Parts: sequence; C-alpha cells; structure tokens
Amino acid sequence: MPLQQHHRLPAARPRQLSLFNRHKTSRGLPFTPEKPNVALRLVKAEALRRATHGRTPVLNMRPVPLHPLFAKAQSLDGIGPKLSERLAKLVNNTVERSDPRVIDLLWNFPTGIIDRRHRPKITAAQPGIIATIEVTVTRHVAPPRGNRKIPYRVYCEDDTGEIELIFFRGRQDYLQRVLPVGAKRILSGRVERYGTKLQMSHPDHIVTDEEFKTLQLIEPVYPLTAGINSKTMRRAVTSALELVPELAEWQEHEWLKQRKWPTFAQALRRIHQPQETQDLLPLAPARQRLAYDELLASQLALALMRNSEIRGTGRAHVMDNTLRRKILSHLPFELTGSQKKALQEIQADMAGKDRMLRLLQGDVGSGKTVVALMAMAAAVEAGTQAALMAPTEVLARQHFAEFADMAEKTGFSVALLTGREKGKKRSTLLEQLKSGDLDMLIGTHALFQDDVEFADLGLAIIDEQHRFGVQQRMKLQGKGKGTDADVLVMTATPIPRTLLLTSYGDMETSQLTDKPAGRKPVTTRVLPVDRMDDLLHGLERALTSGTQVYWVCPLVEESEKLDLAAADQRHAWLRGHFGARVGLVHGRMPAEEKDAVMKSFSDGDLGILVATTVIEVGVNVPNATIMVIEHAERFGLSQLHQLRGRVGRGDQQSSCILLYQGPLSKTGKARLMVLRDSEDGFYIAEEDLRLRGGGELLGTRQSGTVEFAIAQFPEHSALLAAARDDAQLILTRDPGLTSPRGKNLKTLLYLFERDSAAKLLRSG
Repeated sequence: MPLQQHHRLPAARPRQLSLFNRHKTSRGLPFTPEKPNVALRLVKAEALRRATHGRTPVLNMRPVPLHPLFAKAQSLDGIGPKLSERLAKLVNNTVERSDPRVIDLLWNFPTGIIDRRHRPKITAAQPGIIATIEVTVTRHVAPPRGNRKIPYRVYCEDDTGEIELIFFRGRQDYLQRVLPVGAKRILSGRVERYGTKLQMSHPDHIVTDEEFKTLQLIEPVYPLTAGINSKTMRRAVTSALELVPELAEWQEHEWLKQRKWPTFAQALRRIHQPQETQDLLPLAPARQRLAYDELLASQLALALMRNSEIRGTGRAHVMDNTLRRKILSHLPFELTGSQKKALQEIQADMAGKDRMLRLLQGDVGSGKTVVALMAMAAAVEAGTQAALMAPTEVLARQHFAEFADMAEKTGFSVALLTGREKGKKRSTLLEQLKSGDLDMLIGTHALFQDDVEFADLGLAIIDEQHRFGVQQRMKLQGKGKGTDADVLVMTATPIPRTLLLTSYGDMETSQLTDKPAGRKPVTTRVLPVDRMDDLLHGLERALTSGTQVYWVCPLVEESEKLDLAAADQRHAWLRGHFGARVGLVHGRMPAEEKDAVMKSFSDGDLGILVATTVIEVGVNVPNATIMVIEHAERFGLSQLHQLRGRVGRGDQQSSCILLYQGPLSKTGKARLMVLRDSEDGFYIAEEDLRLRGGGELLGTRQSGTVEFAIAQFPEHSALLAAARDDAQLILTRDPGLTSPRGKNLKTLLYLFERDSAAKLLRSG
C-alpha cells in the first residue's frame, strides 16, 4: 500500500516623624560572497535599491552579512506591494505588519509536505492519494458552448487503463497547447474515483520528460491566506533562501558534532526543502539547531542586560534590624520557612555592593506582601526610602491599608500616591517625599511621573511584574539618588521553569512555596450552567450562615457576539433573588464608587459581590469563602487559580464553583479538571503551559515577554536549560564577546533581533 503523501504536522495618614530623617547624617550594503557571481551581485544590488526606494541606505549596527536577510520582502522577484501586504498576514514577526522582510519569510516554516515520489500505473493509483503518472494524451472533450457548469475533459492513458483530467472553466487553446493529442506527459495531482472512472481535477503539474527532471517531488506545505496560493508561497521562500549567507559559526564545534547538527544555512534549507515529514518535527536536527540558536540568543541577551543593570552603581545597605524586629513582634502569625529564606536572600543582596535585581514569585496566599514590607523596612533601617508600585488602584489601596496599620504600631511613615491624589494633598505628599520626611511610598503608575522625586530611594518593589514593562521598571529604579535603587519584583502567578528562564532570566529568583499555618484547602467543584438552581439553593443556605460570596463574570455588559454572562445582567438577576445585599464592581466604574462597593463588601454589608476580573489580585476579605466563576471554560488556568485565591484566606472551609457552558472541548475539560484536582500553583502553571502554550500563560500578554519564532515548548525545554548554561559560561570567559566565537555570537544576537543587548557591548 502506498503511503499517504500529503503529510501535516500534528495573562494619607497623619504625617509622622520619618525614620529616613533619623538615619540621614539597515538597511546596509548587500552581502557579497568572497567570489561573487557578477550577475547575482547585480541582482542583489538592485534588490537593495528597490528595498530602500532608491535612497542611499543608512547603515546600522547590524553586521553586513545579515543585511540581505533584513531587506524588505518586496526586494524579492515577483513580490509587489499587494503580495507583500498579504504575506504580512502569514508572518507574525514583523514590526510593520504590512511590510514583511526576507527573514520573516524564512522564519515561516512549513507545516507539512506533499510527496510526489509515488509513481504508479493508472490502474494502480489509489483514490485520495497524490500520484505522479506518465500518460499519453488521447482526446479532448470541450463543454457545450456557453455552458460553464460542465468541465473541460482531457482523456489520457497508459498500458493499464485510462484517466480523465477535469478542468472547470478550462481554456481550450491553453489546454490543447500543454496537452496535445498523442503527446506523452507526466501528471501529478490527487487521484479520485467517480463511478467507475479515475479522475484528476486540475493536476498540480503537467510536464514533459525533460521538464520532469527539474520537478520538485517533495513540496513543503505552508500556511496560506486569501490571495496567496502554494506556488506563490514556495516561490517567495525559494527566493529568500538564495539570500541566506554562510555565516561564521557561533556554536562550539564539539557541541554541533555531538548533536549531529547542520550549519545555520544548511538547517534553514533542510526545513524549507524537506525530504521527509520528520524533517519538520520539533526534534529534527535542523529544527533543534535553529531553536538552540534562538534560545542562546535570548539567554545571552538576558544575561547581558542583567550584567549591565548590575554594573550600575550600587550600594551596600547597612541594616540594624530594629524596625523589622518591631514589625515581627506585631504580626499575628509566624513567618513561613520560605518567607524567612526569601528575606535572607533579599537582605544578602541589599547588603552587597552590587545592585539587587530579584524576582519574588509565590502562589496565591503565600505571603508576598509581608516579605515586601520587611524588605522595605530593611531599606528604611539603612537610612533610605522604599517604594512599592502596584498595577491597580484597588491593590495599591489594599497594600496601603495594611502598611499604614503597621506604621502606627511601629513608627515608620507611609503614604499612598495614585491618580486620585491631586491638588494640595498631592503637593504636600511630594514635598515630604523629596525632603525625606516620608519613609515608604505606595502607588500605581503615578510613581513614574517626573515630579515624583525621592530624597534617597534605596529599594523599589514592583508588584505583579508581568503588568509592567522593562522600561517602566528601569524608570522607577532610576529615581534613586546618585545610584539606581535595588529592585525587587513580585508576581502572584507561579511561573514554569521555561518561562522563568525566557522572561525573567535576567533576575535572581526567590520562591514562596509554603502557605501560612491554619489555611485550609479550597474545595473546587465543576458544574454545568444548567444546574444554576441547585447553586442558588446552596448560596441561600450559605448567606443565612453569614458567609460572603464572590461571583465573577467575564464581561461587563451583554455582548451580541459572545454568549457570555454579563456582570451587570448577572447582578440584576441575583438582586432579584437576594435583594439589596448584592453588589457590583468592575473596572469601568468611577474609583470612588468602586471603593464604596469594595468597602461595603469588606465590612460585611454585602453578601454577594458580582465582579469582573478586577478582583483577580489584591482583594482580601477573609469572610468571603465562596467563589463562583461563570463561564470558567473561557478563562485561562492561571487566571482561574488567581481568582480562586481570593477565598480560603481565613480559618473557615472555602469552596470554588466553576460554572461552564457545555459542551466542553477535550482541552477545556482537561483544564477544569486540573484546577479541580490541584491547588499547587506551580503544577497548574506547568499544565497551563502544556495545554495552551506560553503566549497567554500569565492571564494577560506580558510587556517584554520573549516570544519565539522557532523554539517551542515543552519540546525544546532541555535546549533552553543548555542555552542558559552556555550563555553564563560564555560571558564568564568572554564578558565583552571579543574572542573569535564572541564576535560570531554578536552576529547571532543581531540575527534574532536582540539588538538592544548587542549594543550594551562597548567593544563594538
């Protein structure tokens, strides 16, 4: 039996005396081979001229051999503005989606192959497969004049039987020219059976014996879009491949030999000119080679960025533990083992001469806020100030309430700065901050504003790191006096090792793996929406006993396009059952109104709080022990885990009900089952990565998250770990990348567009 040929691959307190004051005493020229072919050189020069619209190109830092790869795709023969715009829909690496480049075509890998090597006789050809058959043309049968519904037929035969070629709206003059009666031709296409007849509709190829010698029998299959067919796509990629230079090797020879990997150029050609389906698999040698190149570029870039930030002037904080001892004596609980360990790591960093750049990751309810408070207290002990930036006003106010309570008990000063603080109140606050009369400042994006000046910022803490970009982080840390502040970033979303290395590889990490003593596991149930009546009866009993309930909906208002429960609709519906004890909060509400509703719920005046994901982080109401998440199948696993973390914060048994609208997909069911069966955020994050991929793992697309054109996970996880080790070893031996291999690695950085990292190297 012949093989199937078309293969496809399978998210202000009153002013207090400040402890701070107590302590203060190209586009460039085209690549030319060493022995250039003159005609080819002229073609490339013309291509570059077209790519730069006839202007003299402006040279950038990118190495000259890479210039052809970063020329516009329009510089290739046969690609004009319209086709370029269509190609942009297929390649997602372009900065300007309507203007793809040659490199973008090369990173757009085939998804399968068409194998034309199967060459049966006519009677041996099996319906549904692609066959390449040698035939003799016997006759043409044109449709009746004016009847376009009937196809044009051409009959062919060999010594075993006859096959009928079908052409809808076929032009007679053209078909008689390419298929003259009595001529021998080689046809390639999909064979079908119609009644007793074998047919081939619109053969992919009709060639002579001589033309057959150059026919590509293994054709790559690319993703397509309107206005682009397979031949156009293959032709564009083939033209792009001709511009791929033989680059000086940046990988170690022994490493390549051990893995049996080809060169960079060979790997690209093997993927775009595959001989077997296996050539396109993630673990194929060519694909592994390119994936490792990309991962090494990423890890080198992160390491260079980290080295650059740490090389910035730091300070060794001298801390006496006086304020931290007071805080510990007023805490109603003991710190967990992982909290103590994290604080030891943070204190060691702050005491060192290099600037701290550390990530604190912990599961929901693991106690990151206490660690943040203790770290800020350490900075104040050292005679400096500390700032904590939160992504939402709700979370910033929650942090401030907790810190202000402790400030009254222990004697440090703290203030809150959000967009709502204006006029004289804001001016007074900023004066206290600049004079050093304020120890700690908590706020939102308002902390970035130019008029926010610290007397001496020693520590900047950024909560929910994935909501902010690297530039925002650097702007806050740069508010230090003479030196950049130490930086601690926090995330409540446990991060799989893969994303930890790719997105946070420039930081040291601390993990909070324990939950405070006395916390009970949250019972999670999965219910279809058609059991809503049963759920309402259960809520009636719970409210009677004094329990409070969160009810989360995915939308604020009713959507005509999406059949999802809107928060305002659900709020009205629940008020019909439970009366005025049902409140509503969402991101579009005025801040004062939102605060009033949250306070009513926190004070116990409301029994049910209908909300959108605005409550995902930072909301802490221990008496709320039931979480209902409607249309749970539409949320990401990590986001569901975050929402579930809003309950189970007291000593009472809590529960989470995941309401879903059936039928569930296989993946949708698997995700809900993972959440039902586990409370381990790290395990859930790994499963989320496995089931959904890393793109939206943290519930919102991260600013600054590294996205890969080639590497994919979990298939290339082992390569990622190897690339991290390799990058660290490289920079230990050659921090400026000045060795022969180091210079080649600079080319690698530019190839994968880690330009900002490459430019950190002062050696050129």
